[in-house]
Amino acid sequence: MSGGLPRAQHLSHETVLLPEAVAALQVQPHGTYVDGTFGRGGHSKLILQNLGEGGRLLALDKDLAAVEAARAIADPRFTIVHSSFAQLTEVLQQLAIKKVDGVLLDLGMSSPQLDDQQRGFSFRFDAPLDMRMDTSRGSTAAEWLATAEEKLLKEVIREYGEERFATQIARALITARQKQAITTTRQLCEIIAQTVRTHEPGKNPATRTFQAIRIYINQELDEITRVLPQCLDCLKPDGRMVVISFHSLEDRIVKHFMRDMAQGDKLPHNLPVRAAEIPEGKLRLIGRAIRPSGQEIAKNPRARSAVMRVAERRGLPC
Repeated sequence: MSGGLPRAQHLSHETVLLPEAVAALQVQPHGTYVDGTFGRGGHSKLILQNLGEGGRLLALDKDLAAVEAARAIADPRFTIVHSSFAQLTEVLQQLAIKKVDGVLLDLGMSSPQLDDQQRGFSFRFDAPLDMRMDTSRGSTAAEWLATAEEKLLKEVIREYGEERFATQIARALITARQKQAITTTRQLCEIIAQTVRTHEPGKNPATRTFQAIRIYINQELDEITRVLPQCLDCLKPDGRMVVISFHSLEDRIVKHFMRDMAQGDKLPHNLPVRAAEIPEGKLRLIGRAIRPSGQEIAKNPRARSAVMRVAERRGLPC
């Protein structure tokens, strides 16, 4: 298991839906906001531009390279914490922050993570199979592949990668590791290429498996499920929750949570109550899902799958 600060901090990142996301937060000059995924600071920097002297911005990121980049922001209104957003409540308590005016989550991978070949996220480079967003803890992808049972491999690749050849790939991985440890991205790609004979035009056959392993190693969907209720609980009345997803599995979790919280408690069918007596949900959905414009996608192709959803905390007593 390796640790330390990842390399290639200079790699650039084009923030997706930047003006749209910050506008959706409706930043108040003296408000307190959370950027749960600092990345390279695109959203944070624009939020700070909209804050007054009495405002405050807390940013979180579990990637050490992102945290290091954030330390370059010399602004007394800004605080960076090395933490997953799944620990949002704990971080707020440590900083004595009771409630906030808005939370922004920009899910998925950042370009520096994908483009730094030493991280092992991409099949475009031959590199050690790491795939951890937080390189200071947890098992690498190589360590997991060395011990995972075939059943688990199949489930992860099928559910998180939506790969129809999950059974064949899992079996091939078990066979391959009995001969030699799978420790590099090239090895993993070659095993998958020899197993998946047909794939989508223009897409590497390893795409879905790499995605699945990355999501599992970093517990990405679990962390999204855990953070959303925390975002709701920490919001002041009329505070905004803005979430940008890049994958259908992520967006499904966000969409269902916001919808359920907007509907409120479900009453038994045919219960004789007046409309005014039906309890309101804790959230109010704001507009429809927003996607990048054609112009933004042309400039940054990685933005094409982005979906932004916005909800507001109803003005209920906290």
